[in-house]
Amino acid sequence: MKLSERSSIDALESVERTSLTTPPTSFVAHGTSATGESSLRIRNLTADYGAGPVLSEISLDIPRGAITVLVGANGCGKSTLLKTIARQLKPTHGEVLLDGEDTGTWSRTQFARRVGFLPQDPVAPEGVTVLDLISRGRHPHRGAFGRWRPTDDQAVAEAVELTGLESYLDRQVTELSGGQRQRVWIALALAQQTDVLLLDEPTTYLDIAHQVEVLDILSDLQRQRGITLVMVLHELNMAARYADQLVAIKDGVVLAAGTAEEVMTDHTVSEVFGMPARVLHDPESDARLVVPLRTRRAASSTPEIHEPNATEKGTND
Repeated sequence: MKLSERSSIDALESVERTSLTTPPTSFVAHGTSATGESSLRIRNLTADYGAGPVLSEISLDIPRGAITVLVGANGCGKSTLLKTIARQLKPTHGEVLLDGEDTGTWSRTQFARRVGFLPQDPVAPEGVTVLDLISRGRHPHRGAFGRWRPTDDQAVAEAVELTGLESYLDRQVTELSGGQRQRVWIALALAQQTDVLLLDEPTTYLDIAHQVEVLDILSDLQRQRGITLVMVLHELNMAARYADQLVAIKDGVVLAAGTAEEVMTDHTVSEVFGMPARVLHDPESDARLVVPLRTRRAASSTPEIHEPNATEKGTND
């Protein structure tokens, strides 16, 4: 069956779940593109969920055509920042600028053509197949009467191939494993073919081999298309391996931003995560490796090894 024959399902609801929103100023990271301009600029962004600010006056420049990774402890505000950029959460103050324009003034369709968003725990409707869901990523690009075009077929086919989902197209998304479902959502985001792609924990539910596979796909896509990719990752070693720019967030503010070499230090990792760590250099991959050290609590709870004295040795002998 042709991809065009599977496009009858209305895509609007899905795109609303996979589109972006707005933005923070206590720290400015000066990322630049080849033209000296940053495509995505966050200015004086404050956001909350009604019980006090989660983000506090954040300002951040995200380089055009590069991979930026947000890291930090649970509850630090990194996912909130991504949701605010993606227009899933309205900021109480500040703005997000894309190519100098305030994205908060754009229509939903205009925004979805430029920015794609994959949330942390997306939910697929019951009965939707893999191909149906991926095809919904094309909704912002459809014509005035929603006609499906050859370019839509091509975009969906490419997304399917990149994520290795050819044998799953007729399966219902809800029947798949967690890792398989995650690949389907990534394929939907890829099919949207936006200039900017935001992903909140894209490697959730994946084992280490599939994490590397997915991040390699995203990295290759970023290089081939020159898109601006912003991700939240929990795994620090993966973040250091794939990021052109690392942004470390603590308590709703940007603590450090720059290359992995600049940000991934013993001091910064310990301060951001409250965990003593040693950052090493892998000579083969040229990446930074974070090795957690024993905490004081763990060290203090370790029983002392009793060395027998001479009398005890004689008795035991």
